[in-house]
Amino acid sequence: MDRLDAVLAAAAPLLTRVDDLLGTMGAPADHDVWRQLRRVRLLPGDAARAVAALHPGEFDDAVGLLRSDARACADVAAALPPPDGWEGEAADAYAEVRRRVADRLSGDGDSLDERLEASADLAQALIDWMTRARADLAAALATVLSSEQALTLAAEDAPEAAAEVGAYVLRAIADSYAEADDLLQASAELAEAIPM
Repeated sequence: MDRLDAVLAAAAPLLTRVDDLLGTMGAPADHDVWRQLRRVRLLPGDAARAVAALHPGEFDDAVGLLRSDARACADVAAALPPPDGWEGEAADAYAEVRRRVADRLSGDGDSLDERLEASADLAQALIDWMTRARADLAAALATVLSSEQALTLAAEDAPEAAAEVGAYVLRAIADSYAEADDLLQASAELAEAIPM
């Protein structure tokens, strides 16, 4: 259990109240909550639970496994036997195939080991992002729990206060999600096939 789990448990009633008021009473037409709702496309409570469902620790093993597989590719490429003692067309053909296979396994940016390393880097970046997203949301929830708007919402139906709390929480989540989108866009080439 990290800080987000603890803070989210305390903030759950407030988020439910905010979601209910936004859903039934709305918010002022020009309020920033509408922009944040368009960015996240979830009500604050649902969005907070989505971030809380991110578990960076579940990806820790993936980074090490990907790096291990990259090293294995490099080791296999280095261990491919040369055509020692062979001569002629068969030896030349084998040497060419051996070179191509070794280059695909280990070498430049289009090799399997480089792709595996890049995938490990992406996995680590996503772990770091999830950790930051959880911490940022925990900080945002702690702020709104101690806000004047939270006190107002505890006493009355106040659409303006609900909009303020909702916008603050959603902004933290939207900013984190924009960072994740940038990470994924920057790694789009990992989905492309390795040319043969």
